[in-house]
Amino acid sequence: MCTVCGCGASASDHDHGHHHDHDHDHDHDHGHGHGHHHAPEQGRLLRIEMDILAENNRWAEMNRKSFREHQALALNLVSSPGSGKTTLLVKTIMMLKGKMGLAVIEGDQQTALDAERIEATGIPAHQVNTGKGCHLDAHMVRHALETLPLERNGVLFIENVGNLVCPAGFDLGEAAKVAVLSVTEGEDKPLKYPDMFRAASLMILNKTDLLPHLDFNVGKCIDYARRVHPGIGVIKLSARSGEGMEDWLAWIEAQRAMQRVAG
Repeated sequence: MCTVCGCGASASDHDHGHHHDHDHDHDHDHGHGHGHHHAPEQGRLLRIEMDILAENNRWAEMNRKSFREHQALALNLVSSPGSGKTTLLVKTIMMLKGKMGLAVIEGDQQTALDAERIEATGIPAHQVNTGKGCHLDAHMVRHALETLPLERNGVLFIENVGNLVCPAGFDLGEAAKVAVLSVTEGEDKPLKYPDMFRAASLMILNKTDLLPHLDFNVGKCIDYARRVHPGIGVIKLSARSGEGMEDWLAWIEAQRAMQRVAG
């Protein structure tokens, strides 16, 4: 868990401001000795991890309550860097714009480049820079919600920091995690990072327009994902060409319908 390196130490350590890219120089001691006295240290780290997750879950429940009150669908998009999450979001926004309220929380260690791409579509976006942190947490999302409008029956997309490990363990209050895997990454990713695909409700295989140029085995990738999570949904699409986007939009609409029933 990322608490070993200290990145989950406190939500207050991170920049929640809109388009303010501060450098958060936290002092993390990464010197790991290799003596024979690990048990006390492991116990301490376990307690820290449990405390962090318990605090995170408390904020997540507050977020979830807010989403329910607005009957807003919150989706947590997770992936490794370069999977095409932002391009997918821009394409999705352009196809849904005017049909429902939309908003985006962008998570990156530094820069506001992705939020600027989203804002160029006319949709409100809030940038969260995590500094040395490797994931968003529920407290960061809570702060973003203080300034980001949540429209009734709308959709909030949360684009998490590019990382297939730590975001799996942090509930943000979302209705579902969506794991975006590009076909350029290799079909074995669900087996290498099982916690992420186990936590996800949907796996999007992105950049399918590149399949003719790759050795990526789609069937094998889907099989691997369902070994880890038998119930995971799968959508194959290309955010660039638009192929498969209608399936993705239909999935979003089905989730919105369930959210309204649950609310």
